[in-house]
Amino acid sequence: MTDQAPSPDQVRRRAVFYIPGFDPVPPRSYRERYRREAARQVELSAHSITVSPMNRAGGYGWHVAARIEGAETVTDIELLHWADIVRASMSGGIVATYGQLLRTARVYLASGALFRLMRLRKGPLIAALYPVGFLLVQLALALLLAVAVWLGFVAGWETLFRGEQWFSVSFAFAFLAGISVGLTAGYLLLRWFKSADNRFFAHYLMHDYAFTASRDGAYPPEQETRMAAFADRIAAALAWDVDEVLVVGHSSGAHIAISVVADLLRCGRVPEGGPALSLLTLGHVVPMVSFLPAAARLRGDLAALSQSDRLAWVDVTAPGDGCSFALCDPVAVSGMAGPHKRWPLVLSAAFRKTLSPEAWDTLRWRFFERHFQYLNAFDNLADDPGAYDYFAVTAGPRTLAARFAARRPSASRIERPFNRYTNRAA
Repeated sequence: MTDQAPSPDQVRRRAVFYIPGFDPVPPRSYRERYRREAARQVELSAHSITVSPMNRAGGYGWHVAARIEGAETVTDIELLHWADIVRASMSGGIVATYGQLLRTARVYLASGALFRLMRLRKGPLIAALYPVGFLLVQLALALLLAVAVWLGFVAGWETLFRGEQWFSVSFAFAFLAGISVGLTAGYLLLRWFKSADNRFFAHYLMHDYAFTASRDGAYPPEQETRMAAFADRIAAALAWDVDEVLVVGHSSGAHIAISVVADLLRCGRVPEGGPALSLLTLGHVVPMVSFLPAAARLRGDLAALSQSDRLAWVDVTAPGDGCSFALCDPVAVSGMAGPHKRWPLVLSAAFRKTLSPEAWDTLRWRFFERHFQYLNAFDNLADDPGAYDYFAVTAGPRTLAARFAARRPSASRIERPFNRYTNRAA
């Protein structure tokens, strides 16, 4: 018996390229998340998934052998690494962070982007304003502590040494020394807040928004260089013996993925008759960039991809994710929707439906983990077999286009243009 030729929508071999968001963690943390959550999804569904080291040289990733929906598929998932750029942008001290706060506030206020973003979703704006507010609270507490220590130092000196012959001279010294001690105490409090930022995330988020605004929305040169390297890796995969090349961008990685795929199409690096090219964007924050004056490159990329017939693009967000612009069509709200717009297909991960009440309760106050839920297992998919399932998408037997061909875009999506800046790069 001979094997039947696979249909164009069937996947036996797949190459996935995952672009993370603004995240300083090492690549292995994503591998371990995939391994852990795949094991959970296996327990919750009929999937069979085995994760092992990737044999292909040249990148960091893992190999997946799966049996999903009755078909066997093998997938190589490669993480496109830019955590070193993230860490470098976060390397400044406390004073540098407050400098970033002032510069970033100026960019979003002077450009008017902040006021237009407010008309979209409240969640991302709260997430954006939180580090500003909390850092200012930290500074106020440090100043109060400094003043309290200074006053206490001076009052103590006066109580101990009043009446001494040299009191008037030494009091001037005590006055200045108290200022020094007070400022040191305030600085140490700021240092403590920064050391505890894995609980507060104020410094981390400030670095994130500052990086986005550092060139008024244009990609920094070091990021452009890395994106060109990403494009080379994906272009090479389009010549491999695979049925689908799937690019996944999460959070800030979503707009990077959009620009990288646009570069491939613009430069003619997507061959006719090659593997299906698919783009999956998860939890995007595209308006934080596209609404800035110098983001002409990204706006042009959004316009180009939205009309292309050379790929399938699905955008998944969820109203339960307060860190993303949930159900905001990234092309339309950026003012880039033309008469021939085809993409993206905007879908909701609908956390309140695809997660059990118990699972949702565990995430209620874990805002960052909610933002990563797109990469995790879902425990309530039985009522909607066609719902978003990260492991079926990345390791299942159907292309992205085929998997969601019957899905209608979310009725709650926002498509009204809110962007003041509509110039785009050619």
